[in-house]
Amino acid sequence: MPVRLSVISSALTAVLVGFGGSVAIVLAAAQAVGATGGQTSSWVAALCLAMAGTSAVLGFMHRMPMVTAWSTPGAALIASTSGITIEAAVGAFVVSAGLIIFTGLIKPLGELIARIPATIASAMLAGVLLQFVIAIFGHLTELPALVVPLLIGFFVARLYDASLAVLGVLAAGIALTFALGLNTPINGALGLSQFELITPAFDSAVLIGLAVPLYIVTMASQNLPGFAVLRAAGYEPPVRSALLVTGIASLVTAPFGAHTSNMAAITAAICTGPDTHPDPAKRWTASLFYGFFYLLLALFGAALIALMLAMPSAFIATVAGLALLGPLTGALAAAMKEPAGHVPAVVTFVVTASGLTVAGIGSAFWGLAAGLAVLGLGAAAGRSKGSS
Repeated sequence: MPVRLSVISSALTAVLVGFGGSVAIVLAAAQAVGATGGQTSSWVAALCLAMAGTSAVLGFMHRMPMVTAWSTPGAALIASTSGITIEAAVGAFVVSAGLIIFTGLIKPLGELIARIPATIASAMLAGVLLQFVIAIFGHLTELPALVVPLLIGFFVARLYDASLAVLGVLAAGIALTFALGLNTPINGALGLSQFELITPAFDSAVLIGLAVPLYIVTMASQNLPGFAVLRAAGYEPPVRSALLVTGIASLVTAPFGAHTSNMAAITAAICTGPDTHPDPAKRWTASLFYGFFYLLLALFGAALIALMLAMPSAFIATVAGLALLGPLTGALAAAMKEPAGHVPAVVTFVVTASGLTVAGIGSAFWGLAAGLAVLGLGAAAGRSKGSS
């Protein structure tokens, strides 16, 4: 059976947008937990391998254009932490993967997560993302010759194609960095990717402050929208199968540094529409090509990661911040969607954005807890008034 070129091009575009648009955020996460260059390369290669395997398996099993991604909000959450070792982070990745698997196995757990108000979950995500966008302007005064052209280029490019704007900034930024002589020598292997095994450490504070929020933002900001994209395209997604496959992949790759794998949302839309194939029943083959392209990145991505690590911190911060501008906008809009939930959402947002750490537990957890507490207090007061 001949394969339409549009199927291959859609898969390639989705991979380029997904990888190029968020790899800087993964690098920021790796730096935040003190990962070495080798561990960082292993982290990205393991993620790419997980994308390749899960997309191909799910697409083939269910004959749907099911594509997966790493948790970009999760990477931003990791990057916002401080004082966490790579071993403790891997322990949190293992637990988060276990929670996703349990969600696929135990129906009430999935229903419980679905009951977390979208306004609260979105506000927590917005609080995590805010500091990355703000960081752009801190680096603007540090390296204006690099940051200012990237900002201008991004906002001009998104007028023509918002989905490719970050990818364009990534490529232009690398070229500009070398032109200005701002790069450091490229270290590390330039051949096949290498995988490094990291022994997980299970720290209770990290598990509460990182593993639980990582699980929640992955479910609320990646899996649920990912299923919605498939439904919007006319498919009925196999939720249980998808959670089990991505959860098991996350569990297997976590010891190599990879954080959570999940259903793709934005990039999935590239592969699920009629531009991929006019026949909905034949679009599933895009999952196979998507997996193939990610397999190539898993095998040969070490050189790209070594190149990225040679870039100045201002470059990584600017690309990451610009990549998260869209998700931040969406999260803020969703958080403010319901007027009655404005106060709980704002409380969640400001507590999360504050960077508050109590008993070693990070602000994402406390923001979620504070927002739910305020929401519950308001609901209790409403019931009390209604019964009086």
